[in-house]
Amino acid sequence: MSDVPKSHPRYLSLTLRDRIVSGVEQGITSIHGLIAHGRGEAYDYLINEATQPFAHKAIRAAAAMLYLAQHPVISVNGNVAALVPKEIIELGQILKAPLEVNIFHTETGREQKIKEHLQKHDATKVLMPSKDTQLNFIDSNRKYVNPEGIFKADVVFVPLEDGDRCEALRKMGKDVVTIDLNPMSRTAKQASITIVDNVVRALPLLSQAIQTLPKDTDSQETVQQYNNEKILKEAVQYIRRSPNV
Repeated sequence: MSDVPKSHPRYLSLTLRDRIVSGVEQGITSIHGLIAHGRGEAYDYLINEATQPFAHKAIRAAAAMLYLAQHPVISVNGNVAALVPKEIIELGQILKAPLEVNIFHTETGREQKIKEHLQKHDATKVLMPSKDTQLNFIDSNRKYVNPEGIFKADVVFVPLEDGDRCEALRKMGKDVVTIDLNPMSRTAKQASITIVDNVVRALPLLSQAIQTLPKDTDSQETVQQYNNEKILKEAVQYIRRSPNV
């Protein structure tokens, strides 16, 4: 980690950059992940680096959907493993849902390094993709999944997703909950529920929301009343009026 004083106005942002760089150095994050992180950081500026009301609405709906799921699965890529390993593991424990490694760029051994990194942070169940089990409607490496994980899931939580797999999962009849700072991305538009926020802020709020959910019938009503298109429009409108534009 670089020696950034906590008084620095960009302290948190620079700290997150260091986590991503460290992920690359450890072999768990692809170098392409640096670009993805920078793109997200730019959108974070536009939502004032804070969890806005539209994100809180999506978090409540996401908590309800994940809570009601029969077989929820949490997908983990290199950026997620580098940025929020403890938080993603905690979410899995709350939901009693497995973590599954799924990446686009398959540098030698990176999938295994991600698994080992999560286990170092006390993850107990980390599934790996299988060459014998594939998603439909997708040709990239992300098509390979675990038969007892993403392939079987009814709801897949995919923070920091790429659009092609999100679209494939939806075509296969699965619900997708995602975190994406860009409300105009393919992922954001394809997902069942999109939390437009920084993953480091959203994950603790999501775990907290799941633990404080009302009874099942109220959760079902929350999911039924949620409109992802409306939430994305609210996010875009906020960005257009952003004081940082």
